[in-house]
Amino acid sequence: MRLIVENLACRRSGRRIFAGLGFMLGASEALMVTGRNGAGKSSLLAMLSGRLKPDAGSIRVEEVGEATLAECLHVVGHRDGLKSALTAEENLVFARDLLGTPTASPRDALEAMGLAHALRLPVAYLSAGQRRRVALARLLVCRRPLWLLDEPTAALDTASQAVLAGLMARHRAEGGLVIAATHMPIGLDDARELRIVPPSPVEDASQAESWA
Repeated sequence: MRLIVENLACRRSGRRIFAGLGFMLGASEALMVTGRNGAGKSSLLAMLSGRLKPDAGSIRVEEVGEATLAECLHVVGHRDGLKSALTAEENLVFARDLLGTPTASPRDALEAMGLAHALRLPVAYLSAGQRRRVALARLLVCRRPLWLLDEPTAALDTASQAVLAGLMARHRAEGGLVIAATHMPIGLDDARELRIVPPSPVEDASQAESWA
């Protein structure tokens, strides 16, 4: 799989967040998206996942046959996206049935995240770190070549961060791609970095006049 992003621009509530952003990512590669709060890291991931429409530019995927980009990716965002009333197992079964291409059982995925004991516990009973690990376990129950991770180590302890680093390394060894928005090292030491720098007040004012 190859992901090509060209001249991407983002505007929210009439304000330009970023413009002219581009990169290419191929099999086994990783990209760390960095920048201060509000720079547009989450907005970029939302565009890649199809939840937000770019103001300009293009996003395309190659070498995936007839699959769309949405069919090629996993997303783990700021919110864990779990149903609190369902057990950890039921949440993963739902994800597996929705996404297709199963690769691991919910039990095996939770065991890989150190949560085998939580298999039949309602997610509402779990701590923030445990909920995060259930969300990350979704990466394992279905085969998707592109992982989009927004601050994936949030609420994780040191041991769980090491587990995640191992999962990302294995995914890349199998030809997978990882794009992670982060403020801190997350075990992608050889990843390329895309630092989003917000426009200066002068540039932003100029853009606002051109749109008026």
